[in-house]
Amino acid sequence: MYQALLTDARFHQQLLDFDRDLAVIARDAGCGRCFGRLHSARFPRKPRGVPRGVSEDYNQRFSFCCAEDRCRKRVTAASLRFLGRKVWLASVVTLATAMQQGVTAKRERRLLATLSIERRTLERWRKWWLETFSGPFRSCALASFLPPLDLLGVPKTLLDRFAGELPQRLIHLLRFLAPLSGGAAGMHAV
Repeated sequence: MYQALLTDARFHQQLLDFDRDLAVIARDAGCGRCFGRLHSARFPRKPRGVPRGVSEDYNQRFSFCCAEDRCRKRVTAASLRFLGRKVWLASVVTLATAMQQGVTAKRERRLLATLSIERRTLERWRKWWLETFSGPFRSCALASFLPPLDLLGVPKTLLDRFAGELPQRLIHLLRFLAPLSGGAAGMHAV
């Protein structure tokens, strides 16, 4: 089920639509420094793990810059597709790490082959999850769930806390992680 979602172009197109909505929210909020209007200043990304069939816009990060000459502050919208500067898509980092937990050696080899990644990459992602949930984001994670979240089991234990089928649970999780995406706030409106 997880692997099918990673290659589902419609699901990923939906994430792009959510990011467009977040971009509108960020643009409408204006410049945080001088309250000026924001102009589009998208920048290209070369994300890994993008399934076939998604639009060219998928490789663009929604960003803006202030229209005021003396300001020109840059604002990048929050994202459900990207985790900060990570090269791999947020959905891939999340699902592949969740799939790794409790997996047999045979299934792990198949996962690595399907995604064309090395074991070191999965280990690095696992370390990122553990560090993220032992840092400042930890208090937000702990305050958001009752009973308390098993932080050693993230992202799987986190994914399991959201209701619905896997696509809906992953969307909820990516919204929860949006403050880590390197973008402006505004998650409450999506």
